[in-house]
Amino acid sequence: MRGWWREISELVLPSACEGCGAPRTALCADCAGVLAGEGGGGGRVRPLPEPEGLPVVHAAVPYEGAVRALLIAHKERGALGLAGPLGGALAGVVEAAVGAVGGRDGAGGVRGPGRVGGAVEGRPLLLVPVPSSRRAVRARGHDPTRRVALAAAARLRRAGRPARVLPVLRQRRAVADQAGLGARSRRANLAGALEVVPGGARLLAAGRVVLVDDLMTTGATLAEAARALGVVHPPFTRGTSGRSPREGAQHEFEQRVAAVIASSPASFELNRNSPGTWIVAGGER
Repeated sequence: MRGWWREISELVLPSACEGCGAPRTALCADCAGVLAGEGGGGGRVRPLPEPEGLPVVHAAVPYEGAVRALLIAHKERGALGLAGPLGGALAGVVEAAVGAVGGRDGAGGVRGPGRVGGAVEGRPLLLVPVPSSRRAVRARGHDPTRRVALAAAARLRRAGRPARVLPVLRQRRAVADQAGLGARSRRANLAGALEVVPGGARLLAAGRVVLVDDLMTTGATLAEAARALGVVHPPFTRGTSGRSPREGAQHEFEQRVAAVIASSPASFELNRNSPGTWIVAGGER
């Protein structure tokens, strides 16, 4: 109720930009440009230390300044009107992540035949949001990552890319609050905490899976999410022959990928200092 009331009130009452405080608008043109990456800075990122099992991840923008303020406003203060712009940023980075590993276009190569934006033509993009705990959803009044993922999928469909959201991950046990925990403690806190819901494996087989989250810190959450998916969804797709791996059929390796809206500035710096390396990142709760 808190979030919906705020969204309705913003339609009739003067507001200030959630990014910079500019009057009479929830999102000014300058902050919208920063979120859209008009100043550059988006790309592949990785945290340091790098958790084992972390997927290849792209981030749209560094987590600083207006971007930080916008993400906090949407997640913690119920600024639901920001879901659209945030979803637009996520949609762009989803395409970048899938395109880079699918057709090597992100590394200067050429996309393979039958590909659209790095995905096999006809296969939808399946955006799997990192789940929030039930306690966090109740406290916030909404699930921010799922809401932004829905906006991103809608943006991709309007651009002609088949896409939908699959919220198939859930917490199988309670975890401690991540705030104040270091990288090693976060990994221990989340180890084995996520699982795929019953029936999720069948849904995941229907397209190209992309893990999505709003923010990267240590990468522990996405590493655990990738582990949980891997239990039921092996990281490859079957070739056109339809034969099984044991029958010697050719396979197209499906590199596990993830996309986040923002990542720490240091993770982008590490990317720039390590050309030619598979760069990865994670999203945190």
